[in-house]
Amino acid sequence: MNVLVSDDKQQLGARAADLAASAIAAAIRERGGANIILATGASQFEMLAALVGAPNVDWPRVTMFHLDEYIGLPATHPASFRKYLRERFVENVGPLVAVHFVEGDRPDPQEECRRLGQLIAAVRIDVAMVGLGENGHLAFNDPPADFQTEEPYLVVNLDEACRRQQLGEG
Repeated sequence: MNVLVSDDKQQLGARAADLAASAIAAAIRERGGANIILATGASQFEMLAALVGAPNVDWPRVTMFHLDEYIGLPATHPASFRKYLRERFVENVGPLVAVHFVEGDRPDPQEECRRLGQLIAAVRIDVAMVGLGENGHLAFNDPPADFQTEEPYLVVNLDEACRRQQLGEG
């Protein structure tokens, strides 16, 4: 596992993208394809901008899994994480093997979690590009998160601190 720390967002994003691109390219060389998880948030802007320009990644051999989404929000809403990833990543790397978005506007959020859980449980994840929220959350699993669960996707209720952070990030 690689952990990067810097106060220079541009430098940190470029370095994270370089590490991710190298790991993705290695997975493609070794197994013919790669599975990645992408998160959203202000912490991902510079990394995604650098990653889409990575010259050594054969994107048509990559499958992307989306990490989280608001319940009830359509993919066209300005705050949608699907919209964020579509605009900042998917549309910029060309065709992928598959893109598995969290469809937060499906009628049954629990069923959506099961659908995605089955998909992600069937593959090996090669690279997960995620950031930590101000309160330590990862994919809205706010502290104290449930570390005993084995479910890859859950419906969670956002605490007040997380809601304020989301509002503050726009």
